Amino acid sequence: MVTAVWGWTFVLVKGAVTQYPTLPFLQIRFALALLVMALLVRRLPTRRELRIGVIVGAVLAGGYLTQTAGLTSTSPGNAGLITGLFVVFTPLLNRIFGARIRWWTWVAAVVSLAGLIFLTGGPSGMGIGDVLVLLCAVLFALHIVLLGRWSPGLPAAPLAMVQMGTSALIFSVGGTWQLHAPSGSVWFAIVITGVFASAFGFYIQTWSQGFISANRTALILATEPAWALAAAVVLAGQRLGLLQAVGAALVLAAIVGHELASLKFETHGQPSQP
Repeated sequence: MVTAVWGWTFVLVKGAVTQYPTLPFLQIRFALALLVMALLVRRLPTRRELRIGVIVGAVLAGGYLTQTAGLTSTSPGNAGLITGLFVVFTPLLNRIFGARIRWWTWVAAVVSLAGLIFLTGGPSGMGIGDVLVLLCAVLFALHIVLLGRWSPGLPAAPLAMVQMGTSALIFSVGGTWQLHAPSGSVWFAIVITGVFASAFGFYIQTWSQGFISANRTALILATEPAWALAAAVVLAGQRLGLLQAVGAALVLAAIVGHELASLKFETHGQPSQP
C-alpha cells in the first residue's frame, strides 16, 4: 500500500510543482509531516534519536530535493523508474560497511544502465531532470543503508519525527522567501504527500528497518516504480515510444530481478560468486 501511494505521488507532485515553487512545496509538505509525527510521539527525542535522525533526515531531504526539482523537467513515469534504481544502488552503497556485492548486483547495474539509456533516448537525451532524479536514487539508497545500520533498537516514531523535522528545517532555509498560499490542487498534493507518503510512509519504513535488512527493505519498495509508471500512463497520459518501452522494461527487469535474486539468496543461503 505504501509503495502504491508513493508511486501515485509522482503524478501529484509533478502537477503541483508546475504551479508552485519546489522549496516552499517541500517546506509545507514536511512541516505537515512533522506536525503529524509530533502528535503521534508527544515527547522530545533523546540525544541518540536526535543525532541519528538529523543525519538520515538530511540525506532524505537531499533525495527529495533532487527528485522534486527533477520532476519539474522530466515525466513522472521516468522519475518513478529512475528513482526505483535505489534498489540496485542500496547493496552497492552497503559495501561501504563491508557488505559483499553479489554477482547479480553487477548484472542488474549493467541492465539498468542500458534501460536508462533507452528510456531517456541515449546519453545526449538525458536531461537535467533525469540526472537529478538519478542522484535522488543514490541518496534514497544511502538513506536505506544508514537506517538499516542505525535504526535497530530505536523507536521508529521519534526517529521518523526527527527526519521530518530535519527535512522541514532544511527546506525552510531556502524556501521561506518564496512562500505564499497554495491553490486547492497544490494543497491536495501537500496533504497526500505530507501525511501519507512522508509521515506514515517513513514511519512504517523506519519501523520495519529495525527488524529486516536494508536489502529486504529494498525488495519491498521495488514495486514503487511500477506503480509510478502505471499512474503516469493512466492519470497523466504519458505515452512511451518503442525505445522508451524497452528501456522501461529493462529498468523494471533489473530492479525486480535483482531483488528476487537477493531474496532467494537470503532465504536459501545459496552460495554465489562475489
